[in-house]
Amino acid sequence: MKAILFDLDGVLYTGENAIEGAADVINWCVDEAVPHLFLTNTTSRPRAALVDKLAGFSIVTNPDDFLTPALAATQWLSNNINGKIALFIPDATRDEFADFEQCEDNAEQGAQAVIVGDLGEAWNFKMLNRAFRLLMNNPDTKLIALGMTRYWRAQDGLRLDAAPFVKALEHASGREAIVLGKPSKEFYSSALDRLGCDASETIMIGDDIRGDIEASQRAGIRGLLVTTGKFQQTDLEQGIKPFDVIDSIADLPAWWASHS
Repeated sequence: MKAILFDLDGVLYTGENAIEGAADVINWCVDEAVPHLFLTNTTSRPRAALVDKLAGFSIVTNPDDFLTPALAATQWLSNNINGKIALFIPDATRDEFADFEQCEDNAEQGAQAVIVGDLGEAWNFKMLNRAFRLLMNNPDTKLIALGMTRYWRAQDGLRLDAAPFVKALEHASGREAIVLGKPSKEFYSSALDRLGCDASETIMIGDDIRGDIEASQRAGIRGLLVTTGKFQQTDLEQGIKPFDVIDSIADLPAWWASHS
């Protein structure tokens, strides 16, 4: 093993609370010169805000240490779209798309791409229906999903993420979403390119049996499951076999030494 991909929420922290020992593990990575990258499907924060959040947990990073769906989407849009886009993402992430011409907030036609992220409680029927109308008014409009995470663990319990809303739009419009985030194989391939490592040299550490473990394994990366975050014991009954399971990210250095 040579390199590590880290999920964030549920692995290094849950909500606004750090996982005990997380900062020590990232410091260990730096001290041991282990190439690593942070992969996240969050669309509620731009990379600069993720840097600030981890700094609050005594984890020092910079924006280039993160691969997010928003970053992947801007690269894809630059290569494939020549026209207006419609954003259904949190306000905090809109700055990532500042270089693109955007539809008015109430527009129901004229978009070449409809970009959907996790809006949480901001979703309502009118907003979801507007995304549907934008798709139906132009058969060439692309539906872009900033990840397909099904749910996540918030302070008050499990919450729906972006995937259920993307699936609703797919079903209603007959359009298949282009996924630019986990669990897309291309997203993991992009992470490997940024690391400069082969899949066989890399492990992915996550708390999501599908989005982190199964998806990384499809890309040839070994998936290491932690039992923090959204993990539930029934995850191990889904027919998906992680490369290994550890209780917490704090156990990683010892695990790494025993498997090296």
